[in-house]
Amino acid sequence: MTQLQSIDRLSLNQITTDKWSLKEAVDGCLRAEVPWIALWRHKIEEIGLKDSKRIIQDAGIKVSSICRGGMFPAATELERQKRIDDNRRAIDEAAELGTDVLVLVCGPAPDKDLVAARKMVADGIEQLVPYAKERGVKLGIEPLHPMYAAERSVIVSLAHANDIADQYAPDEVGVIVDVFHVWWDPDLFRQITRAKGRILGYHVSDWIVPTPDLLMGRGMMGDGVINLRPIRLAVEEAGYNGPIEVEIFNQQIWDTPGDEVLALMKERYIQHV
Repeated sequence: MTQLQSIDRLSLNQITTDKWSLKEAVDGCLRAEVPWIALWRHKIEEIGLKDSKRIIQDAGIKVSSICRGGMFPAATELERQKRIDDNRRAIDEAAELGTDVLVLVCGPAPDKDLVAARKMVADGIEQLVPYAKERGVKLGIEPLHPMYAAERSVIVSLAHANDIADQYAPDEVGVIVDVFHVWWDPDLFRQITRAKGRILGYHVSDWIVPTPDLLMGRGMMGDGVINLRPIRLAVEEAGYNGPIEVEIFNQQIWDTPGDEVLALMKERYIQHV
C-alpha cells in the first residue's frame, strides 16, 4: 500500500495540543514545519478574530478547517435560532481566517426523540447553506461514533451524513471522514465511495484497546487497532487529496510538551497514515 512520503498534507488539529494557545500552536507548527492547522473556535475566542487572523497571516500557515459549528437540536425555537446565529458567526470566522470548511458536530437530542432531533439537524443545515455559500464556506457534516449519540451528535454514521449531504451541491455540503468515528462500520468503504467529490476533510488518530475513556481515549496513530492506510487510500480514491488532520483527545498527550507531540505526530503520520 502506498506510504505517504512527505508531510505536505499534514495538519495539526488544535485540540491535539489543547494546552497551547492559538499562537503557541501556530509557532509550534512553524518549528515542526507542519504546513496546516485546524482551528477550534474557543481558541479563536480567547484572543479574538482580528488577532487570530493576524497570527495566521504573519505565519503564512494554511487553515484546513474551523471546528465547530452544528449543535442544532434544542428544546425551544428560540434556542434553536440562537444556535443558527452562532453557526453564522462560525461561517464568518472560517471565511475571515481563510478556510472554506466549517466542521459540523450536529448535536444531541434535547429529549428522547431522536427522529425530531435529526430533523432539527437537517433543518438547521438547510437554513445555513445560502449564508455559507455566499461566503465561500462549505459545511462538513462529521458523523460521530454511536457512543456519542446521547451527548454530542445524533448523526452517527457516514451513511446518514451522506443522506443529508446528497441533498446539496458538493460545493455547499459535504462530509468529514474521521477514522475514530467510522473505522468500525462494515459499510465504511461503500459509503466513502458514495461520498466521492464531497469529502471535505479527513481526520486521523487511533482507537486504543482497552479504551480508557469515551471522550479522552484517542491514541496517536499506530497505538491502537485502526487499519489506517486502507481508509486513507479509499478517501483519496473518492477524490479527496486535501489536508489530513491529526485530531486527538487524550490527557496524556495534552500533558506532553507540544513540540514532542508534533515530532511524534510527524513520525507516525509517515509510518501509519
